[in-house]
Amino acid sequence: MLNFSLTNQIILLAVLLIVSAFFSISETSLMSINRYRLRHLAKNGNTGAKLATKLLYETDKLLSVILLCNNFSNAAAATLVTIIAVQLYGEQQIIIMTGTLITTFLILIFSEISPKVIAAAHSERLALWCSFLLFPILKILYPIVLFVNVFVLGILKIFNIKINFTQNNLITMDELKSIISDSGQFIPNKNKSLLLNLIDLEKVTIDEIMMPHTNIESINLNQSIE
Repeated sequence: MLNFSLTNQIILLAVLLIVSAFFSISETSLMSINRYRLRHLAKNGNTGAKLATKLLYETDKLLSVILLCNNFSNAAAATLVTIIAVQLYGEQQIIIMTGTLITTFLILIFSEISPKVIAAAHSERLALWCSFLLFPILKILYPIVLFVNVFVLGILKIFNIKINFTQNNLITMDELKSIISDSGQFIPNKNKSLLLNLIDLEKVTIDEIMMPHTNIESINLNQSIE
């Protein structure tokens, strides 16, 4: 690292911040993407959607590889800023502290907050794009991810915390009604009303939909029109 020129060190710092930003975007976009929209795209043959679906199928491993790479990038960036600061201004304690503050600011603005805000606003597009890079990265780092997850799952087991990511994709009837009600222009009001009534059909009793025969007025069809 010390053999690098100052210019190369600054370029490397920028690369590390970009790498960290990529994993921040990946985390937010994949975690906030509409799963039902994603399944629809995957069924229609979208390659990015298929890769994203496979990644989300193993959410624990996905988060492990994202956080592993993200934290490594941030740690490397912090070390590099400290080296640059020491080279320029010496090894005084105030210089090292200033370098730490500068690193924190750079990571927060350029690698954490800004990328995550962008990812939250454009989750579908970015999640599909990020999946093309995350999928091979996960394959390459899979042994390390498994090693890390051994400790994670061990801690969860100690505290008796059970995880089941597949259950998170299921919705209740009330949630389905909310989805239909909030569908806006995608479902016409007439069809929306029919769907909502259809969902409530199982709660309707016979007395609510049928009229007692004592309240029915009838006529003989053999009588004349008059």
